[in-house]
Amino acid sequence: MSLAETVVSRFPEPIRSIALKHRELVKFALVGGTCFVIDTVLFFGIKTVVLPNNPVTAKIIATLVATIVSYILNREWSFKTRGGRERHHEALLFFLVNGIGIVLNSAPLYIARYAFHLQEPHVSRLTEEISDFLSAQIVGTLVAMAFRWYGYKKWVFPDENARSGRPVDEEEALGHS
Repeated sequence: MSLAETVVSRFPEPIRSIALKHRELVKFALVGGTCFVIDTVLFFGIKTVVLPNNPVTAKIIATLVATIVSYILNREWSFKTRGGRERHHEALLFFLVNGIGIVLNSAPLYIARYAFHLQEPHVSRLTEEISDFLSAQIVGTLVAMAFRWYGYKKWVFPDENARSGRPVDEEEALGHS
């Protein structure tokens, strides 16, 4: 039994049945939660220490790092039985979907900062920080997450049960077993 199944087995009914039925979504959400933490820590660290005058750039850098982690975890865990594409094609589509996701994730922060002027000296430092968190980490992340879920299932990992969940060697993949 996998770690995820062990955790889910402790959930009360009917949550357990729903989680088992939608295990791919649960794994996607766990990967997303992990990457959310990575993204948040990097965003605020870079924004505070390295690029205090460039929050959108800090957000893009943090999201890029989280995206790389996301690709590895989603490919090898969340969607481990999905595929249908050669790995380089799959990776290109993944990063294309995530490129759009980065724009969607950064857009609310850009709008808050530069359209609504929710930054110093127009607002207090506390208001700026709350606005940055809500626009970049909550609104942007939710919009991008919905798009990524759709994009991964539609374009990146389109075929269910394309991989058995175990590594396939080249001979087996070519049908020479």
